[in-house]
Amino acid sequence: MSLPRTLGELRQSPFSEQRLRNRRIKDELRENLITRLQGNCPVFQGIVGYDDTVVPQLVNAILSRHNFILLGLRGQAKSRILRALTGLLDPQAPYIAGCEIHDNPYAPLCRVCRDRITADGDQTHIAYLVPEERYVEKLATPDVTIADLIGDIDPIKAARGGQQLSSELTVHYGLLPRANRGIFAINELPDLAGKIQVGLFNIMQEGDVQIKGYPIRLPLDVAMVFSANPEDYTARGKIITPLKDRIGSEIRTHYPATVEEGIAITAQEAWTKRDGYQLHLPKYVQEVIERVAFAAREDKKIDKRSGVSQRLPISATENVISNAERTVMPRKLLSRASATSMRLSPRSRASWSWSMRAR
Repeated sequence: MSLPRTLGELRQSPFSEQRLRNRRIKDELRENLITRLQGNCPVFQGIVGYDDTVVPQLVNAILSRHNFILLGLRGQAKSRILRALTGLLDPQAPYIAGCEIHDNPYAPLCRVCRDRITADGDQTHIAYLVPEERYVEKLATPDVTIADLIGDIDPIKAARGGQQLSSELTVHYGLLPRANRGIFAINELPDLAGKIQVGLFNIMQEGDVQIKGYPIRLPLDVAMVFSANPEDYTARGKIITPLKDRIGSEIRTHYPATVEEGIAITAQEAWTKRDGYQLHLPKYVQEVIERVAFAAREDKKIDKRSGVSQRLPISATENVISNAERTVMPRKLLSRASATSMRLSPRSRASWSWSMRAR
């Protein structure tokens, strides 16, 4: 079945259901999450070790329609979790074709779209967003401005269009309005300057933003999610108290609780499938690599606030494989072998065996 391409066709399609006409993004996330839970489907694909800790908190936050923040040290899959939220969005979301802020055809916000519907009526063109297009991510840096996030008046647009600066048609929308009807994620929130964090107050409490220099209020439909490293609260910045008060749920992430979980994550993330031949990484080699990371996290010489990222065993695994490639490559080319296997030297194997007995 082809998708409706005009407003008239849209009004005669399943998208015209009252439940879907003005459904908010947080309601959409909630409904699709409930469908997954009822079908006993995994909520997030590729997230290992969080089934009994982080995932239940995420489910609670989404069911509560909260804006939320993930707090955790580096390498704890915070960005991956935020990006995985797109899996809870509808496959297609209709919007007025060409609209910068993806206006809902049934309730347009911007002046351009309202004028277009007035002029074209049922012949107004409709386009569709896929889930990945409804996710906007911004890495917080000290040089981010209100214009970047919210928007500003664009004098060049005014000059080219022959508009007055006071016209709504001269507004240049920032990232937040462009994330309308989607998910807006800010990574490393404490790095955002305090005066810029203030600019997020309205969208998180009243649900609207005010464009600088023009008396316009846009009641945007956005789910706000954040990530932060607790160490950064004092090292580089902080989350100001009024903004923190507006974040509904605070969710703590953590490193793998067991070596087996660490091995599973490393096997999932490391580049182990090299071109043209099969690679075999023995289980004891994987365990050696993973236990190095666990030992480092427990070592008193390691700063607990900085942590030992899961990227350490991932990188080490890739180096082990590359070392095996380097050492067997000449023989492999001569014999045309199709498999490569890693092994410990006799001295390393004896040290490993002693370490295991000591534990």
